[in-house]
Amino acid sequence: MNGNSSGGSGSGGGKYVKYTDEQIEALERVYAVCQNPNSMQRQQIIYEFPVLGNIESKHIKIWFQNRRQGIYRFGCRDKQKRESFQLQVLNRKLSAINKLLLEENDRLQQQVSQLVYENQYMRQQLKHILVIKFCLPVDAPSVSAETADASCEPSGTKSQQSSALNSNTTGLVSLAQETLDEFLPKAMGTSVQWVHIPGMKPGPDSLGDVTISNSCGGVAARACGLVSLEPRETVEILKDRSSWFRDCRKFEVFTKFPAGNEGIIELIYMQVYAPTTLAHACNFWTLRYTSCLEDGSLVVCEKSMYGDGPNLSASEFRRAKMLPSGYVVRPCEGGGSNLHIVDHVNLEAWSVAEVLRPLYESPKLVAQKMTLAALQHVQQVSQERSSDATHAFVWQPAVLRAFSHKLSWLQRCNQWIE
Repeated sequence: MNGNSSGGSGSGGGKYVKYTDEQIEALERVYAVCQNPNSMQRQQIIYEFPVLGNIESKHIKIWFQNRRQGIYRFGCRDKQKRESFQLQVLNRKLSAINKLLLEENDRLQQQVSQLVYENQYMRQQLKHILVIKFCLPVDAPSVSAETADASCEPSGTKSQQSSALNSNTTGLVSLAQETLDEFLPKAMGTSVQWVHIPGMKPGPDSLGDVTISNSCGGVAARACGLVSLEPRETVEILKDRSSWFRDCRKFEVFTKFPAGNEGIIELIYMQVYAPTTLAHACNFWTLRYTSCLEDGSLVVCEKSMYGDGPNLSASEFRRAKMLPSGYVVRPCEGGGSNLHIVDHVNLEAWSVAEVLRPLYESPKLVAQKMTLAALQHVQQVSQERSSDATHAFVWQPAVLRAFSHKLSWLQRCNQWIE
């Protein structure tokens, strides 16, 4: 039996009824509304549809039975076929995606291997520069003439290398003293014309006095404030630039050695993210000098080295210049410190597209990203250390700062240009 015929046992024996297209259409219309009509409903169907006038009620009943059985028997097969086809399509899509992911994974592994190789090459070049040009050991925290002599291979050249070491060390000390002499007038506000940032004049609720200048060969910012930490604690916090400067991609001290009068000279390499994805990141190769003044103030000043520095490809970085910058930390009589911060950089705005130059010529951005960030970080650490509140069941503030710094770093990853 099918939907076009029905069987029944009449007075003359069993017979089959062949339905016309009009009759089947009428029955389908009724089936869409009622799939199992009773005797009275079947009579009503015959009355409402004249094309069914020659069909008996029992034959209509058999037609509905066959129609219901056909839906159960053949409908499930159709559903299974549809589901099987959908699963096959989904499987092909997932296979294609898996293939793409495997190819991307291979590409990323090759890229990681290349970056590791380039990093090793950069380190070798830096060590070569430090040893050959400055005669300074990279692995040792300090250097002296005796250790330099001991590291020389031929015995006949010991005196020559010792003489070169003393000469280069003297040159670096002279450069450090020159940096200090140029930095102190800036920190005291005498050699640069500082102006307040619009809308950030000092008040009772402000962090400190923040000023900027763009008429000093580059862009500069200066901040002054009070903190409850001792000078040496403040200096150690500020020298760890990667903990508070969120644009800092890499910060590494390659070597350091004493310079007399409790002074320390350090050679530093730093990479900084670009303010936009349309430009390359920049790097700094600087000398940092930490010393103590006669009045007990601690001074940390820093300036770019005028040499080749790390041998990096111009397609990866732009070499920027740090003009004499740093910190002056003076002890207060009642405890705590008076802090002066100066950031003076030349980001070589001429080397980027003209539409991007405002980002490299704005002292306000330098103040927000570097100077104010340093002052806020020191004051926040000072408040945390002086607070009596305990954090037994919550994260420590330092952990929250590190977590926030990592989130910022993930956002900055989108700005890194391969």
